[in-house]
Amino acid sequence: MERVQPVDRTPAQPAPQGAGAGEPTPPPGAGAGEPTTIGSASAAGVSPEPDAVEPDPAGAAPADPASAAGESPAPPAGRDKVRSERSPKDMAISMLVLLIPIALLLAFYRGLLGGDQPATVDPASALDQARAAQAFPVAQPAGLGSDWRTVSASYRSAEGGSNLRIGYLTPEGGAAQVVQSDVPPERLLPAELTAEAQPQGPTEVGGRSWQRYTARGNEQALVLLEPDRTVIVVGDARENELRQLAASLR
Repeated sequence: MERVQPVDRTPAQPAPQGAGAGEPTPPPGAGAGEPTTIGSASAAGVSPEPDAVEPDPAGAAPADPASAAGESPAPPAGRDKVRSERSPKDMAISMLVLLIPIALLLAFYRGLLGGDQPATVDPASALDQARAAQAFPVAQPAGLGSDWRTVSASYRSAEGGSNLRIGYLTPEGGAAQVVQSDVPPERLLPAELTAEAQPQGPTEVGGRSWQRYTARGNEQALVLLEPDRTVIVVGDARENELRQLAASLR
C-alpha cells in the first residue's frame, strides 16, 4: 500500500520580534511600505482636527482678529471723512469766537479811552526849573496848534552846564526835540548830534540865522549859536515842521 501524503499547508508567518501578545497581526495583503491603520485616530492618541469653528451658543459675535492680537481696531473710514470735512469749519468758528471779543476791546480802548493818542506832559515844571537856575535865557514855543503834542520835558545838569529838553510829536507824526543849554557847543553838538555831525550851511528861521546840521540816522537839526546859550531843534520830522518849531521859540 502506498503511504498517504499529507495535505500541503502554508506555513504560518512568524510573528515580528518585539510585538506584544495583545497587538493584532496585520492582514496578509498589507505591504511592507504601507501604514497599517489600527482603529480610529483617537485610539492612536491623535486629536481629531475640527472641520469648522462652531458658533457660540450664547450668540456672541466672533472675536476680532486684530483685538485678539493686541492691536487697536482701525476706526471706520466714514468717521475720518466726516471729521476731515468738518475741521476747517470748526477752526473758522473758533477763530471768530476769539476775534470778536478782541475787536470789541480794541474799539473800546481806541474810541473811549483814547488808546491811539500819545501820552502828553505839561512842560511848565521843567521850564520853571530852568528859569529858576538862571543858567541861560529860556525860550518856549508859542503859537503852535493843538496838534503839536508835548511828550517829554526835563531840566538836568550836565558836564559843563545844564540842559533843558522838550520833546514833541508833530502833526504829521514825526518826532522833534528842542534842546537849550549853556554847555559849550564843541561839547554839546557831538553829544547831541554825534561826532560825525557836519554843518550844511546857514538858513534864516524866524528872523534869526540858524545852521543846518546832519544828525543821527534820518534825523536833521537846526542849530542856533548864541554867546550865552545854544539852541538845537532836532528830530526825524519833516524840515518844514522843524522850521516851524524853531520859529515859534520866544
